[in-house]
Amino acid sequence: MNQAPTNHKFKEFLHTLWSGNGQAQEETTAEFIQSMAAMLVVGLFLVTFNLQAFEIPSGSMISTLLIGDHVLVDRVTAAPESTWIQPLMPYRDIKHGDIIVFLHPAEPGLHVVKRIIGVPGDRIHLKDGKVYRNGELLNESYVQRDGTYVPYRDEFPNVPVNGMNGVTETWQVEMPTRREGQDLVVPSGHYFAMGDNRDVSLDSRYWGFIPRENIVGRPMFIYWSFVTPDNQYMKTNISDRSKFLGHIILHIFDETRWNRTLKFVR
Repeated sequence: MNQAPTNHKFKEFLHTLWSGNGQAQEETTAEFIQSMAAMLVVGLFLVTFNLQAFEIPSGSMISTLLIGDHVLVDRVTAAPESTWIQPLMPYRDIKHGDIIVFLHPAEPGLHVVKRIIGVPGDRIHLKDGKVYRNGELLNESYVQRDGTYVPYRDEFPNVPVNGMNGVTETWQVEMPTRREGQDLVVPSGHYFAMGDNRDVSLDSRYWGFIPRENIVGRPMFIYWSFVTPDNQYMKTNISDRSKFLGHIILHIFDETRWNRTLKFVR
């Protein structure tokens, strides 16, 4: 019959487990520094390549996103696929309802945020300001409207531009070629997007489709929100920027929208 190990043998076993075979040895100072450096490198990689911070400058996405919301954007899952790193990255297709940050197709270098309404192959039209996709009326609980009626905007694409402000010349030429009957058809590799603040948003109705390669990522959550004037983004000189920075410092506590902190973007 096997006997239970003595206390002496048990202590020898523990000593071997923790120090004799390298499975759980105590770290030296050098090893600790090396581990921390590795963690820092990984953290910097995640922030640099996977996440990016953006500020919402306009009211086109109210009330989902407010002017002065600062968001962290996931640059991985919505990014164009890269074959060599595909097994390591959680890519997924852009879907209906996704909120995305992208480079404006008509204004190089300008980042914009909108909601995806149409994906390749979808047929889109508006009737009295309401969106129909593939013949079905969308239930858009997130939409905010101001009650006005503009024929080009609200009956898109079935009313001529007729000097409508904000419509690019390129889109005026391309749009008729993308129509089939009463619908606008989203081409392969492109997307149709609109702002949630529907009646003030300059979106795909005004400048066309978003190429897949222009998509930067999807906002994940709001990490900070500060009450900001709706024209602040237009004040680009050093004096105006310095004044607003001073305003932030003075009012960081009473004008921060604390109820929006860490709010997920949907």
